[in-house]
Parts: sequence; C-alpha cells; structure tokens
Amino acid sequence: MDSRGWRTVIINSVCKLSYKNGYLQVKSDMISTIHLSEIGVLIIESTRVTLTTILLAELSRRKIKVIFCDEKHNPYGELMPYNDRHDSAKMIWQQISWETEIKEIIADLIICQKIKNQSQLLEKYKLYEGAEKLKGYLLEYVANDETNREGHAAKVYFNELFGSDFSRDIMCSINAKLNYGYTILLSLINREVVANGCLTQVGIKHRNQYNPYNFSCDIIEPWRVIVDEYVYTNKDSGFDSKCKYELVNLVNKKVLLDREFFLSNAVSISTKSIVDALNSKDPKILKLYNYYEL
Repeated sequence: MDSRGWRTVIINSVCKLSYKNGYLQVKSDMISTIHLSEIGVLIIESTRVTLTTILLAELSRRKIKVIFCDEKHNPYGELMPYNDRHDSAKMIWQQISWETEIKEIIADLIICQKIKNQSQLLEKYKLYEGAEKLKGYLLEYVANDETNREGHAAKVYFNELFGSDFSRDIMCSINAKLNYGYTILLSLINREVVANGCLTQVGIKHRNQYNPYNFSCDIIEPWRVIVDEYVYTNKDSGFDSKCKYELVNLVNKKVLLDREFFLSNAVSISTKSIVDALNSKDPKILKLYNYYEL
C-alpha cells in the first residue's frame, strides 16, 4: 500500500474547472493547473463554480473524491462512480449474503474499539474520571450492545470534552466542527467501500432506510476520535475557513496502523480488512484504528 499523501484541493471562489491533458485546470483571473495524480480530495466549497463533464468523468475514473458544498459552505453531496471494480456484482451479492452472526461480531468489535479510543483520548487530556467510566462500560459490554453501552459512553465522553450542558443535538460551533469533520471522514470511507465493490447503503449495524451511507457509518466509528481531538483542542476558536481547512487537512495526518500511514491510506487498509473479515467470517484479520498508538 502506497503510504504517500495526496493534496486536498479546496475551490472557494468563482472559477471554471476543466480537464486538459491529465490536469485539473482552474480558470478565473488567471489559469492554474494541478495534475490529477496529485489530488486525493477535491472540495467545491463555492456554489459559483462551473465544471465540465469530462472533468467529472475523469475525476470519477481516477477515484478522486469530489465533495460539493451548499450555499453555507457545508458539505452537501459527493461524486461517486457506479462501479469501481470489474467484479462489483459478485461483491454486492456477497455483501447481501453476510450472515447475521459475523455481522454482529464485527459490529461489536468496531463499537468496542470506538469506546476504547474515546477513553484513551480522555485519559490523554487528564480527564481521568470519564476515562474510567468508559473503561467500565467496556467491561459491561454484551453482544449486540443490548444494554446500550455505546450510548452511555457517548454521553459521558462528550460531556467530559465539552461540558455538562453540551449535547450533540444543539446548534453550536462545536457541533458544526464535529459534523464537518465527520463528513470529510465519511466521504473517504464511502470511496473505499465502493472501491471494495460494496454498497454504502447496506450496513451491518446501521440499517436506516433513509441513510445512503449505512455501511460507511458502521466503519467510521473508531476514526471519529481524530476529529474529536481536533475540535477539543480548538473548541474556543470560530468555525471559519481556517478551521474548515484544518479539518479537511486531517486526511493528511499520520497515524499508526501496524506502521505509519497517512490517514487516507490507513482508512483504505482498515476498510478492506473489515470487508475481508465479513467475507471470510474471520474477525481476526480486522485492522481497526487504535488511538493509543498515536
């Protein structure tokens, strides 16, 4: 697996984007070019950007993640290819046939890793009381999370990080930052799910009929702590363009997954391991992100 990073390109002003000889061409008052091989993620933040269809097709063919923002500059949608591998039909049939038992085992391992990562983040910032509570929830965890340890852990975790009055349901800059960062992470995972021939809609624990990203929402859980840490250490700053850039740039953060990778590469490896574990019914081959390795 290639461990190099790619550029995240953000377009936030009036311009025309086109394709020419392997390059993204950005035309405004002047013309700038970036070779597509250097781009991992392209974010269209302005609604005043025009694009050519050949560029969209080439971005899709090269598996470059494209995220479109709304008039408030918040991520709203993304470009995804219909098929990303020649055997996608076979892979989708396998996904639909995953047995309940292995799905529940994998889902439990993912959620337990999420809670473990949360406790380790609290411990790192000397929030020891909350960290110990989360460790206790892990010890109490039962199959299929019948006692909702995940929900209890989340309440303790966010209250420790952002105060007892904080809720994920309120409108505030902290939630805006969290949501923005999670969306960037989710878009990376969507790309990897499709690259592995699977449907983002068909999850193993998330099964909301209105959620087009159920499987990606399963996979994202251990990775959320990366966004959480950034928001915690920048909780008093505004949700401005600088903050958005830094949240987007987390994809170039270096993390450990057996060895050091850029985050985007680590997400790719972990996602493939989850799909492989479900197909082979072997949870031992899972590679889940462990925050403590930072």
